[in-house]
Amino acid sequence: MTLQSPQDRSPLPAGEPPRDCPLCPRLVALREQCRAEYPDWWNAPVPAFGDPAARIAIIGLAPGKHGANRTGRPFTGDYAGDLLFATLAKFGMAEGVYEAQPDDGLALRDIIIVNSVKCLPPQNKPEPAEIRNCRPFLAAGVAALPNARVFVALGQIAHQSAVKILGGKLPKARFAHLAEHRMPDGRMLVDSYHCSRYNQNTGRLTAAMFEAVFARAVELARAVELARGAI
Repeated sequence: MTLQSPQDRSPLPAGEPPRDCPLCPRLVALREQCRAEYPDWWNAPVPAFGDPAARIAIIGLAPGKHGANRTGRPFTGDYAGDLLFATLAKFGMAEGVYEAQPDDGLALRDIIIVNSVKCLPPQNKPEPAEIRNCRPFLAAGVAALPNARVFVALGQIAHQSAVKILGGKLPKARFAHLAEHRMPDGRMLVDSYHCSRYNQNTGRLTAAMFEAVFARAVELARAVELARGAI
């Protein structure tokens, strides 16, 4: 399969970094290396994917080399995506068949994925300065979601960035699987271990544990609507 080039894609939504974002020298160097080695890959900041009217937003970590950095769609083409999209389908939030390709026709309903770091980091480990550099893009992406009141953070880095952009305080909002945090404006954050290959293979995260996170997120989103009299 030949992946679509960035030029063949739709324009990026407002708030996304440019294709040649220069803010993080280490990530720029890796991007250029990947472009030289794999010219048919996406090899650029990866934009959000999902329903712009979503009530629930997933905040991930960063693109994987053979996943989103290759395909241009979050969690698409790597091991983590298999569990994520299967779980979303179980809760009726993924429509179509996930085939690990950006043109498989998969669509998300009432949920959207936004990464904390938009570019591929070496060894999947962004440095603190890189996380800070990308945080304004995460904040802009979240600000563009008018209905999102429940957020699911995948891993501690995503949790920390989510707390900061949502106006919370990290000493009071500590990361733990299935922990819930009410932000100052009433938005809710639910934590989950990341659905990485490592966490799944070691048993730190099971499918049942992951499903419990999204079951709770759906409950919270419904509770928000009930409180607003929307149902």
